[in-house]
Amino acid sequence: MTTATTATLTTLTATTLAAPLADLAAEPRSQEVTDWADRIGWVVGLLLLVALLYWLMRQGWKWRGTLQSDLPEPAAVPERGTEPAARPDGRADEPPPLTLTGRYHGSTTAGQWLDRIVAHGLGTRSRAELTLTAAGLDVVRPGARSFRIPAGDLRGARLDKGIAGKVLTENGLLVITWELGGRLLDSGFRADRAAEHAAWVRRVNELSGGPIDVAAIPHDKEGAA
Repeated sequence: MTTATTATLTTLTATTLAAPLADLAAEPRSQEVTDWADRIGWVVGLLLLVALLYWLMRQGWKWRGTLQSDLPEPAAVPERGTEPAARPDGRADEPPPLTLTGRYHGSTTAGQWLDRIVAHGLGTRSRAELTLTAAGLDVVRPGARSFRIPAGDLRGARLDKGIAGKVLTENGLLVITWELGGRLLDSGFRADRAAEHAAWVRRVNELSGGPIDVAAIPHDKEGAA
């Protein structure tokens, strides 16, 4: 084979190999995103929708609080050392205080687990430390308003599974019924150790003369919902 023939074959081979490569390079690339305006519009619209829903929830909360404005403010928790050590009835055999740590899940009109009470901070869920004595029930809430339920206002306790839209396991919630300004309320608590609930139901009912039958409580109107 002559040198000229060899050169010709080499040139043809290079041309043949280069053609597919050129075709590949000439293939169209993926289309660049050009609808940025539409995408930004969708994102802005979604953010506005979320903001609207949040605003409506806040307005509903305020409206509910306005409807409950006739509800008096619960008693404050006395500072330590400001109360007499003796029982109000003069008896010396007062049982030791009963304590509990856990969560406060809210309050409702007694027997109406969806009729949330939001006035005076009672609608705010929070951690809670409970102390029950002959004087009443102290609910200390870090980061939220604490309050006391005097012993004379306690109406009973029971185990339940839901309150204020919060649903737990069966009998997973300690519900204490009490009176505030002539209105019966249910307040729900969940102890860090749920086994403590039974002792609390027993002690509250002993102190209050309960339990009260919340199902038999007449309601002249629907709740503040």
